[in-house]
Formats: sequence, C-alpha cells, structure tokens
Amino acid sequence: MDETHNNRTSLAKGAKDIAKEAKRQAAKNFNKAVDRATDEYSSHRSYNRFQNEDEEENNYNSYADNNPANDDDGASSDATEGHDDEDEIYEGEYQGVPACNDGKLKDGKVALGQPVSDSLKSQKELENERQADEEELAQQYELIMQECGHGRFQWQLFFVLGLALMSDGVEVFVVGFVLPSAETDMCVPNSGAGWLGSIVYLGMMFGAFFWGGLSDKVGRKQCLLIAMSVNGFFAFLSSFVQGYSMFLLCRMVSGFGIGGAVPIVFSWFAEVLAREKRGEHLSWLCMFWMIGGIYASAMAWAIIPHYGWSFSMGSAYQFHSWRVFVVVCALPCVSAVVALTFMPESPRFFLEMGKHDEAWMVLKQIHDTNMRARGEPERVFTVNRIKIPKQLDELVEMQNESANPVLKVLYKIKAELRGIWLTFMRCFNYPVKDNTVKLAVVWFTLSFGYYGLSVWFPDVIKHLQADDYASRVKIHNNERIEDFTFNFTLENQIHRNGVFLNDRFISMRFKSVTFIDSSFLNCYFEDVSSVGSYFKNCTFVDSFFYNTDIDDAKLTNSMVINSSFHHNKTGCQMTFDDDYSAYWVYFVNFLGTLAVLPGNIVSALLMDKIGRLSMLGGSMVLSGISCFFLWFGTSESMMIFMLCLYNGLSISAWNSLDVVTAELYPTDRRGTGFGFCNAMCKLAAVLGNLIFGSLVGITKAIPILLASAVLVGGGLVGLRLPDTRANVLM
Repeated sequence: MDETHNNRTSLAKGAKDIAKEAKRQAAKNFNKAVDRATDEYSSHRSYNRFQNEDEEENNYNSYADNNPANDDDGASSDATEGHDDEDEIYEGEYQGVPACNDGKLKDGKVALGQPVSDSLKSQKELENERQADEEELAQQYELIMQECGHGRFQWQLFFVLGLALMSDGVEVFVVGFVLPSAETDMCVPNSGAGWLGSIVYLGMMFGAFFWGGLSDKVGRKQCLLIAMSVNGFFAFLSSFVQGYSMFLLCRMVSGFGIGGAVPIVFSWFAEVLAREKRGEHLSWLCMFWMIGGIYASAMAWAIIPHYGWSFSMGSAYQFHSWRVFVVVCALPCVSAVVALTFMPESPRFFLEMGKHDEAWMVLKQIHDTNMRARGEPERVFTVNRIKIPKQLDELVEMQNESANPVLKVLYKIKAELRGIWLTFMRCFNYPVKDNTVKLAVVWFTLSFGYYGLSVWFPDVIKHLQADDYASRVKIHNNERIEDFTFNFTLENQIHRNGVFLNDRFISMRFKSVTFIDSSFLNCYFEDVSSVGSYFKNCTFVDSFFYNTDIDDAKLTNSMVINSSFHHNKTGCQMTFDDDYSAYWVYFVNFLGTLAVLPGNIVSALLMDKIGRLSMLGGSMVLSGISCFFLWFGTSESMMIFMLCLYNGLSISAWNSLDVVTAELYPTDRRGTGFGFCNAMCKLAAVLGNLIFGSLVGITKAIPILLASAVLVGGGLVGLRLPDTRANVLM
C-alpha cells in the first residue's frame, strides 16, 4: 500500500517537473523569436532591455528574504522554479517593451506592437485618418437617418428654416420697393440715388461669407440665431432713422445679418435628411424664398401707396407709409428668431466636433419625435455608438487672464476670423478645389444674369411708362388767368408764357407740372405740395407763400420780387394718393414672383428623378435662350410676359444649385463653401445692377447678348460638376 502511494507521488512529481520544464522552454523559445523579430524590424534601434537589472535583482532578493515561504519546495512558484539566469524575464519588460516611457523610445521611435502616438504623425497622416473616419461616419450616419425616418421633426425644422429663408427673400425685394420712396423722402440727389440697392447687396455678400464660415466653427443654430437677430434689429431701426446716410448704414448691417440665412439654412436642413429625401425637400424649402417675395409685394401694394398711413412730429420728423412697410417686412425675421430657439443643433455638426453624447441625444429626439407622430412610441432608438472623426488639434495662442476685457474680445474675434479663413482655404484643397471653382462660376453667372435682368426689366417697363406718360402731356401756351382759386391737382402739364394775376393756390398739389417763362403777380400760395414740378425762368411779384415746399431747388433761374415765404415745408414731400404707377410696379413684381411657382413644383418633383445637373444646366441654357425673345418686348404687357417666362425657367436652376452646393462640400466646410458661393452671388448682383441699370433706355442688344452669354456659359460649366444624387452626405 505504501509502495503504491510512493509510486503515485513520484509519478505526480515527475509529471509536474516535466510540465514546468516544458513551460520554461516554451517561454524561452518565444522570447528568442520576439527578439529576432525585434532585431529584424528595428536593427538600427538599440536599447538595454535590462538597464536596471542589478537594481531589480536586489529588489527581488529583498522580496525573497521577506517571504520565507518561497524556500519551501511545495510552495515554489512556477515562475521561479528551475529558471536560468540567462533566460530571466522581468515584469514590465516582457517582449522587450520598456516599462516607463509609454511605449516611446529614444529619437521618437515606437516599439513593435504599440500604436503610434498622434504627436509622432505628420499632419497629412492625421488628415488621412480623419478622412477615413469621415467616410465611415457618412455611411453610418445615413443608416441612422434612415432609422430615424422622415416625419414630424423634419417638417418642424422645415417651417422654422423656411421663415429664415423667407426673410432673405423679403430683404431682396424691400430694396427695390422702398428705393424710390426713401430717396424722395430723404431728398437724395441724383448722385446718391441707387446706392441703397448696392449697399444692401454688399452687406449680404460679406455676411454670407462670415456667417457661413462661422457656422462651421460654433454651430448652425447659434450662428443663424445671431445673424437673424442682427437683421431684425437693424431692419427695425432703419424705419425710424431720418438721414439717408444712417439709413444706408442700417440697411447694410441688416443685409450683413440676413446674408447668413441661405448658406446656414440649406447646410442645416441637408444634415437631417436621408439621401432619398434630400433633393426633393431641399427644393420644397426653396419655395419660402418665393413666398418672401410674394409677401413683400403684397405688403408694398397694401401699405406704401397709402399716404394716410403716416404721421409726423413737426416738419423735422416724418414717418411715411414706406417706413411702416419696412417694419412689417421685419416680422418674418422676428418670427424665425423666436422659432429657432426651440430647435436643437444639427447632430451632424456635433459629430464633426467630436461631441458624441450631444449628437446622440439630438438623433434620439429626432427618432422619438417621428415615431410618436407615426403612432409607434414603443420603437426604441437602437444606436449606441457613433463613429467620431479624429479631432485635429489647432494651434491656439494663449491669452493672459488678466488682459483687458476689450482686448480679449478683439482677440476672440481675430481668432474666429483666422479660423474662418483657414477653413476657407481648405475649400481649395484636393478633392474639393475643382468643385469650388466650378460652383463659384455657376453661382456668379446665374446671379449676374438673374439680378441684372431683374433690374433691367422693371426699369424698361418704367421707361415705357414714362414715354407713354410724356406722350399725354398737356401744353398750355400764352394763357392768362385772373382771380381764380386753384384747389385741385395739376398733373402732367407744361405752361409756357403764362400770366397768373391775383390767383390763389390753396391746398393743392403740382405733379409733373412745369412752368416756363411765366409770371405770377400778387398771387397767394398756401399748403402747396409739388412732385416733379419746376418753375423755370419765371417771375414772382408781390406774392405770398405759406406752408409750401417751393424752394430754390424748384425755382430755376427765376426772379422773386417783393415776395415772402413763411413756414416752408422742410424735407422732400411725397404722396401716393391715387398713384397708379406705384400700384402697377408692385403688381408687376407680384406677377414675376408668382411665376416661379410652377418651376418650384416641377423642380421639387423631378430633382431626384432626372438629376441635379441635368436640371441645373438645362434650366440655365433655356433661360439664356429665352432672353432673345426680349427683342419683341415693345409694350408693357409683352415685357411682363417675358419677365414671368424668364423667372419661371430660371428658378429650377436656383433650386438645383442650392442642392448641389449643400451636397458637394463635407460637413466641416459646408457652411464656409456655401457662404463663399453665396458671396459670389451677391457680388454678381452688385455688378449686374450697375451694368444693366446703366443700359436702360440706351440699347437692348447689349443686355440681351450679355445675359444670354453668361447664362448659357454658366449652364455648360454646371454640367461638368459631379453628380451628387447617389452620394451620402460627407
């Protein structure tokens, strides 16, 4: 029995010794293989694996002395029993990895099997990694948006952003509607006329670039809120200022604010739409620009011609009906600001900035809102983790905490402007460089033709109206009127060599009336207003003027003998009572804006069917061809028909261009790229206003050929853009 027990004990001990020896030999062979691999891949690199061998051996001996249990044979550990000194492996230095340098070696080298630190990578390598992350995120984000569905949330954001886009359309039309009234009310000389239209477009140009770039840094919602607030405040303020210079300044700052609407609105809305819904619903969003034009035209027709809707505080402060119109046109902007406060930030922007949790919460809100609207509140948002692109560190200059607060603000502005500029320069890096250049050309040509002809059409109609008005002028020669009371309106008349003796002009108005070589003897003028009326080479003897607007500017080469002026009206007098031409101008603009409705509907329904590029190029080419029909525009009705035809054909190009621009740029440059393109649009609008406006009444050939050439050329360039219909949003 004892012999059997001893045999079993010897067998167990032998098996244990064999297992320990096999384990020791396996570890030894493994270490040799690792050392060979290390020498092969890092033969130029040398470091001492056992640089602290003596110290660690002393520590080990000290540990062994303090643990006498290790001397017992049965308590020996497998790691120490039977080891050889040459095969000794210390903890923390397994496989030759240094223990205390976080995987980094001398001269910036990295040990085998360890990830390379970002600090050791080149900028190009980091950008390539971020590009790969963005491509992966784009695919995942598309799947997430499909899971969230298209429903109540998108429609809520659709109407909120639509109000902001509507405000942009209103701003453009306000310029044309208040321009004649504001310049007349503020006594603007001919040299200053026309600056209002250009200054507003310049403000919108800088605003588009600034707010679009800033939205890529601080977010779509915050930038749009600030931009719309700036627009609303200064638009409201402009209705109260009296001087033309201050009015120009307020409208320029107002334009600077509204300039951010278009690039931010389309960038934001595109980022919450799935691929199959993006083209159609971005096109529907474009309709709000048309609604803004219709709203402005209707309000102008209802308010501006009604002179009785005004009040005055003495003769120095006048608040005419056109100022009421400016206040009313600020209401869509105020409504947009209020509605925007209830909407969340773009989740795609959050992901781009590395804010995973914030993006997840917004996406969950989109999912839950849509599911509740569908009657499926039990549906659970299944997404747990979303890919975050690698965040590239930017060099930031530290500012002293004790610095002047004003200097801190200036430094912050400088830093933001520098960031916008750097992002803008990235729009000219591969692979988006060619797209940026082509988009800029298309935006410029389409805007130049559209805004140029939009100015030229109304001016041509006014020119035709002026010719017709002048053809109906009544001419009176050598008349003599004595002891007569004029208490009615004289309009569109010319009086030559007339004599007015003991006549009374009381509570009346002169409209486009010219007196030439006439004499006024012992006449009485009281409460008289004149619009476009002048006295040339006339003589006033023993006459009395009370509360009239007849001044030196209207008395051209005239003599005033023994006559007196009392309580003259200051400022330029204006009235629109029964002004047929004012109603006609607003009605024409209303028809031109309404004409884009069929084009909006067609482009929205066919955007995803026939493609963005086909619609863009085809619409621009057809618009250019339609310009040739202007040769036959010899009457008001024909010109109005041409205006409606041109607007209806060109609107599809605008819609498809908005969609293509939003889809071509990656998220980190979408606002900047869109803002730059929209800035080119406003620059073209300024040039179009100046060039086409100077050709009114001179020739038809140059405006027609110029508009046709730029539209057809821009359409052909647009066909060279890449098709984005099947692309996910990068």
